[in-house]
Amino acid sequence: MTETYVYKNQQKLRCGYTTGTCAAGAVKAALQMLLGGKVVEHVSVTAPKGTVLELQVQEQQLGEKVSCAIRKDSGDDADVTNGIRIYATVWKADGEEQDCSGGLRERRNRWENQVWIQGGVGIGRVTKPGLNQPIGNAAINSVPREMITKVALSILEQYGYEGSIHVLISAPEGVEIAKRTFNPRLGIEGGISILGTSGIVEPMSEQALVETIRVEMRQKLSQGMTHLLVVPGNYGEQFLRDTLQIDVEKAIKCSNFVGETIDMAYEYKADSMLLVGHIGKFVKLGAGIMNTHSRVADGRMEVLASCAILAGVRTEAVKEILNCLNTDEAIAILIREQMLETAMDILMKKIYYYIENRAYTGMTIGAVTFSRQYGLLGMTEYAKEMLDRLRGV
Repeated sequence: MTETYVYKNQQKLRCGYTTGTCAAGAVKAALQMLLGGKVVEHVSVTAPKGTVLELQVQEQQLGEKVSCAIRKDSGDDADVTNGIRIYATVWKADGEEQDCSGGLRERRNRWENQVWIQGGVGIGRVTKPGLNQPIGNAAINSVPREMITKVALSILEQYGYEGSIHVLISAPEGVEIAKRTFNPRLGIEGGISILGTSGIVEPMSEQALVETIRVEMRQKLSQGMTHLLVVPGNYGEQFLRDTLQIDVEKAIKCSNFVGETIDMAYEYKADSMLLVGHIGKFVKLGAGIMNTHSRVADGRMEVLASCAILAGVRTEAVKEILNCLNTDEAIAILIREQMLETAMDILMKKIYYYIENRAYTGMTIGAVTFSRQYGLLGMTEYAKEMLDRLRGV
């Protein structure tokens, strides 16, 4: 690949590329071989963030079905999928719409009328709600699907081919690798996920990431923004923009480091801080877990179950919650039991107790949590007033 570096904590670190980039590169090379009839050794892919990557193509096989692989390179970032081979097999559809992977037919979005994307061996299958893809789909997330479709359509246009094609993404090594991830707990069975929003893996140590948050906070405060808005990541930004109608440029990304971010705001004497995040992370705050990374602690279902008990949910339903794999599944049970609002009120009180104590009563603090499937779920005390202030109401 074309080597790209970042400097973090005074260290020069080599970037890698995502499984989504690998899949898109393999598809591009396979289609060039299918329509051009010649072996392709290297292929260039433009990642969503604009970086052009030169990728080596491996294990080329020509015929009516063409396949090849791209080896994942995570750069200097520790990643369980580093070195895994992502394969693409492509063939002309010839008017047939069968799912040749032997699995469920994929639900196609508006980009997939000509490019039929399927998941093969080693690609997980979504079995639970609340994930990036619908139940039954291969765990190939939306951005990689767009990348695959974009490169595929460009090659079809280049060769003047107007028919449809099948694209089968597979990763045989993913069957075993997935057992070392949280995919089974999340409801993704049988393999890894094809991921990536930027297409690039930027290595970053935890210390460096916390320092980046500190720098961003100092910048906001120096610009006169004493009422801070904090989100863990992209889901929070999307909710700010689409639901809360707040400019995402106002937000600081804290990743999983909620506690450290509160500490910084207290240190810099911010007037207030509003945290806005997905319940999958923020439910952990209800147990005082201030680093929300899955490797630090889980406790999601235990916290929701305790809130359900306090809300008066019947015992059998609480047991169901404890066996859930993700928060949307648990929320569905609370809705069925007509106890969602009561349980969320209890959860938000728990969250407020812990974040206020972390702030040492030195500033006004609040939190908002949501689900991508169910929308706004709850706000702590003062959160509404803080939202109004941020909107300029």
